[in-house]
Amino acid sequence: MPEVVTNTPPLIPPQAAEEKAVSPWKEGWKNFKKNKIALVGLCIVLFFILLAIFAPLIAPHPYDVQKLSEKHLAPSADHWFGTDEFGRDILSRIIYGSRLSLWVGFLSVAGSVVVGSFLGIIAGYYGKIIDTVISRIFDIILAFPSILLAIAVVAVLGPSLRNALIAIAIINVPTFGRLLRSRVLSVKEEEFVTAAKAIGMTDARILVHHILPNSLAPIIVQGTLAIATAIIECAALGFLGLGAQPPTPEWGKMLADSREFIIEAPWTVLFPGLAIMLTVLGFNLMGDGLRDALDPRMKN
Repeated sequence: MPEVVTNTPPLIPPQAAEEKAVSPWKEGWKNFKKNKIALVGLCIVLFFILLAIFAPLIAPHPYDVQKLSEKHLAPSADHWFGTDEFGRDILSRIIYGSRLSLWVGFLSVAGSVVVGSFLGIIAGYYGKIIDTVISRIFDIILAFPSILLAIAVVAVLGPSLRNALIAIAIINVPTFGRLLRSRVLSVKEEEFVTAAKAIGMTDARILVHHILPNSLAPIIVQGTLAIATAIIECAALGFLGLGAQPPTPEWGKMLADSREFIIEAPWTVLFPGLAIMLTVLGFNLMGDGLRDALDPRMKN
């Protein structure tokens, strides 16, 4: 009897099928964990987040209590980071200052992401006159140095931490807008978008269910790096007296108040500067790791 030849495809082992079905986010996290430098950045960020959350429990002294008899005390067992010109504990003020810096960083970037993503998606998807108008608005904002534009916005609204947050959010809107616009221009030509249009799906559903999910990776990476930039800009505005007002413990304001005592009491400048540097370094290292993990062009 002649042998019957069938074209039955080989069965895929269950383990191989499971590996094949791994989501891109799980694969990205797996790649992120392999990057030791990125994990260091994540640990630094988590450290400052925990400081901010548990500040009342961790801070050894009240951040706003003045003791003029203890001004400019050098670091000791009672005051690990020393005291400032009003006798306030610098360590406690740095711990509470982490709340403000992270709060401004996260909220300003969140606002920039929402507004910039909305404008970028609309510009990239609809094009024509809408794209031209929105792109010119982005160009006008980007024509000014970011810190000068932030100073101008705060000068108009008035010096306060809330207005500094608004200014930082405004100057970062074009970054996310142009990022989403370029992403939409490439994604909207894909076959799954064409198929969605063919079955009568509305533009809003296409944007929310197809284009936006395929643009999340670059948003996350850019958002992480933008938080570091926002913290620096918040400190710069505070240094110029346009951010948080006394007695609020803000790192940039602490540097400004201590610049006259840099020789007499260098610890008043050293430790707030280190706090800014470490926080920004942590977000930058984590952002670089996320870029390497989520960008398919970086994979071997």
